[in-house]
Amino acid sequence: MLTRCNDSQTDSLVRASAIEVEKIRLILFDLDGTLVDSVPDLAWCGNEMLRQLEMPQRDMESARAWVGNGVERFVKRFLSGDMDGEPTAEDFRIGLEIFNRLYAVNISGRSAIYPGVIEALQQFAGMDLHLACVTNKPEPFTSELIAAMGLAAFFELVVAGDTTARKKPDPMPLHYAADHFGLDYAECLMVGDSSNDVSAARAAGFSIVCVPYGYNHGISISESSPDLIVDNLKQLAEMFARRGFNEPESKRVC
Repeated sequence: MLTRCNDSQTDSLVRASAIEVEKIRLILFDLDGTLVDSVPDLAWCGNEMLRQLEMPQRDMESARAWVGNGVERFVKRFLSGDMDGEPTAEDFRIGLEIFNRLYAVNISGRSAIYPGVIEALQQFAGMDLHLACVTNKPEPFTSELIAAMGLAAFFELVVAGDTTARKKPDPMPLHYAADHFGLDYAECLMVGDSSNDVSAARAAGFSIVCVPYGYNHGISISESSPDLIVDNLKQLAEMFARRGFNEPESKRVC
């Protein structure tokens, strides 16, 4: 089911008015929690880091709640066992070094693509759209994960967590992508799973669609009021297809 947040209109009106599909020329996809369930690898590396430091292990539920603000913040949360915790500077320095070494060789073996993602990207690839990935994950982890999951061919551009000076929820990575393609911000759509994605899109002047299955610190994404929530990305692709994006540009009525 497609859902318009904070709106009591019928489903048919939701489909027509949630986002202005005809105006969209660029779709930006978040990576972790939107395209790929990467927590199993992140959690394994976090717990192996703790084992080497002779510290208590963390559970998978906590690991899922701690993803979403970049590797450094994730490591701090794993070390402290708290969302806003701050380990000692020395623990963080050593822990981050261990985690990065582990994650470099354990980036995808336990991770999985979410249902509907490949089908959706294949469908989007046949439309008159630019596709890009925008994530807070740093390079080279970003490119390695995208390649390992078989997603690289779908994206014309990848904006990693260290591509720009600031990460999401700052709008800078989104503006970087739009400017790369020479597009107006009103022609761009962000697709994500977290409040960071919603905040970045709002600040950037983008439309925002979210999935409900990702990593949002245990809080329902509906509380962030994106323009639209879809159960999976295939629903979003089908929505674009119904609006004529499979037709050649010369046949499209604008």
